[in-house]
Amino acid sequence: MSAVIESPRASAAPMSVFERYLTVWVFLCIVVGIALGQLFPAVFQAVGRLEIAKVNIPVGVLIWVMIIPMLLRVDFAALAQVKNHWRGIGVTLFINWAVKPFSMAFLAWLFVRQVFAGHLPADQLDSYVAGLILLAAAPCTAMVFVWSRLTGGDPVFTLSQVALNDAIMVFAFAPIVGLLLGLSAITVPWDTLITSVALYIVLPVIFAQVLRKQLLKAGPAAFERAMHRIGPWSIAALLLTLVLLFAFQGEAIIRQPLVIAMLAVPILIQVVLNSGLAYWLNRKLGEKHNIACPSALIGASNFFELAVAAAISLFGFHSGAALATVVGVLIEVPIMLAVVKVVNSSRDWYES
Repeated sequence: MSAVIESPRASAAPMSVFERYLTVWVFLCIVVGIALGQLFPAVFQAVGRLEIAKVNIPVGVLIWVMIIPMLLRVDFAALAQVKNHWRGIGVTLFINWAVKPFSMAFLAWLFVRQVFAGHLPADQLDSYVAGLILLAAAPCTAMVFVWSRLTGGDPVFTLSQVALNDAIMVFAFAPIVGLLLGLSAITVPWDTLITSVALYIVLPVIFAQVLRKQLLKAGPAAFERAMHRIGPWSIAALLLTLVLLFAFQGEAIIRQPLVIAMLAVPILIQVVLNSGLAYWLNRKLGEKHNIACPSALIGASNFFELAVAAAISLFGFHSGAALATVVGVLIEVPIMLAVVKVVNSSRDWYES
């Protein structure tokens, strides 16, 4: 990532087809997964039994293929730049770690256990709450680079903020999830939670940084060519994981098709709340617009790949937790593009 601040026009690189139409691909995965699950139930039951220490092997492999290309983009050397944008960094950290997980726990309680409780399966209420908490407990890593480009965000700030969040996530994800699940009266399987952190955060971060160092030895151009080749693997692994998940979730969705819409409500509110709060706080503190934009977007978006992996590990393919995290995948792109449009169109107000 260049250390030169790009102009909005230069940095607003177009999203790839897979990124722009991620919602469409996820919807197709829902249809394909449900259909395959109904046609070949024995095959998917066999896949579900391929476990070691409560970790599903096919899903574990897919998650690694999914997140390694994203983590290769993270340069921890950028942490040295944190002090140059301390106001924007402070706002984003406050939103990511002090506001978002706790506000989502409240919204999950409000909508899942109160407003929609009579319309959701009673035996899955706790699981839905857990999935929403997992979704909000880790800030986004990869897609924020796309959102930042689309808003003309400062690339140095974006890279340093992502690096800092990833470093914090190694230590904070499990305690925050454990605390909020405990406060929500949900049993915390600590051994599985810690295993998930090691398997889907610590080890991939270490592996990605070693691989990044090796790829960069051939020069930045060679690194970018390698990223261009392996980038599509991430989306392909995500979509295949979703097909597997919806093959298991098919019966529940067929019985109650509105469950996805009901789970989307707290996620949508959470995105609007956190992006708006981060944007406003940056303005109050006098931060530049090209810092406030990525700050708001990082504050609002979620590391849904990690959430899906953790939900499957902790609660299983059939769980409401797994379904709740996938709803986050389904609505991530359209709602974040809406936030991009708002921050871009409000620049004159922001700088007035």
